[in-house]
Amino acid sequence: MLSLALGFLVSLLATLLIVRYSHLHAGLSADVDLVGVQKFHATPVPRIGGVGILLGFVVAGLQLHFAYPAVSYGMLVIAGCGLPAFLSGLTEDLTKRVTPTIRLLATMAAALLAWWAMGIRVTHIDIPLLDPFLAYAWLGVPLTVLAVAGLANAVNIIDGFNGLAAMVAFMMFVSLAYVAFQVGDAVVLSASLAMMGAILGFFIWNYPAGLIFLGDGGAYLLGFMLGELSILLVMRNPSVSAWYPVLLAMYPIFETCFSIYRKRFVRGISPGIPDGVHLHMLVYKRLMRWAVGARTARELTRRNSLTSPYLWMLCLLAVIPATLFWRHTAVLICFVVVFAATYVWLYVSIVRFKAPKWLVVRRRA
Repeated sequence: MLSLALGFLVSLLATLLIVRYSHLHAGLSADVDLVGVQKFHATPVPRIGGVGILLGFVVAGLQLHFAYPAVSYGMLVIAGCGLPAFLSGLTEDLTKRVTPTIRLLATMAAALLAWWAMGIRVTHIDIPLLDPFLAYAWLGVPLTVLAVAGLANAVNIIDGFNGLAAMVAFMMFVSLAYVAFQVGDAVVLSASLAMMGAILGFFIWNYPAGLIFLGDGGAYLLGFMLGELSILLVMRNPSVSAWYPVLLAMYPIFETCFSIYRKRFVRGISPGIPDGVHLHMLVYKRLMRWAVGARTARELTRRNSLTSPYLWMLCLLAVIPATLFWRHTAVLICFVVVFAATYVWLYVSIVRFKAPKWLVVRRRA
C-alpha cells in the first residue's frame, strides 16, 4: 500500500505545481480550443496531467528498489518502455502538431519494446482452435502490439469530460490489483497500486473543477499501462482467463469499435475524423440538460462534471463481472455480449430521444 500512497502524494504535488504555475507554461500546455466539436470547457486549461501521473508511478517504483528489487525493476522497465507512447502524446499536447498516425506508431513501438525487454505478449486467447498458433511469436507479438496500441487510443477517445478517463482507468487498475493479489503476481499488483495512487493524485485536481486535463500523453500512458499489465497478468498466470482483460476494458474497447463502425459504414467518413456523437458527448448533450445554452465557466464545468458519473456506471457493468469471474471464460464472454447490447441500446435510445426520463437531469441556470 506504500506504493499507492507514495504515487498519490507525488502525483498530487506535481499536478498542483503544474496547475499553480500554469500561467508560466500556458502558451505551450493550455488547451485553448474552446469551440471544437469535442470541447466542453470555457477557459484555457493545461493538458499535461499525464506528467504528474508518470512521476508518481516512477517514484513509487523507485522506493521498492531496496526491499523488492525485482518488483521495482519490472515496474520501471514497463514505464520506460511506455515512454514513446507517453512522449508522443505529450508532444501533441505541447505542440498540437503530432498526427494520430505518429502517436499510434509510437505506441506500437512502445509495445514492441515491452516485448523485447520483458517478453510481454499475448500467448493465448482461450479459443482452442487459435491458441496453438499464438505459441509462435510471429503471431503473438503483432497481436500484442495492436491490442496495446488500440487500448491506448481507446482511452484517449473516451477522455472527453472531467474525470471520465481517469476514473475509468482507476477502476480497471483496482480490478487488476485485486486479481493480481489473488494469484500472487507482485509486479502487476504493485504497478496497479502505484497507478491507482498516481491517478487519484491527478483526479483531485481534474474532477470536478477541471483545473487540469489528462491530455494525450496521460491518456496514452494509462492505456499503455492497462494493456501491458493485463497481458502480463494473463501471460504469467494461466488461471486468469484471457477474456478477463477484454471484459475489464470493454467500455473503451467497444466505444472505439462502435465509433469506427459508425463513422465508416453509417456516416461514410474516415474513422480518424473527430465528431461530436460519441456516447459520452450524447450523454452531455441530451441527458445532462443542466443549464442548457449557458456559456459561463461555472455552468459549463458543472454540466461537464455531472456527465462523467453516467459513464462510470456504464463502465462498472463490465468491471464488476470481470473482477468477480476472472477465472471463468464462458461467463466473461456472456458479459461481453451483455455489455455490447447494453451500450447499443443506450446509444440508440439517446439518438432517437427515447432515453428513460429518469436518466435525464434538468435544471435551469
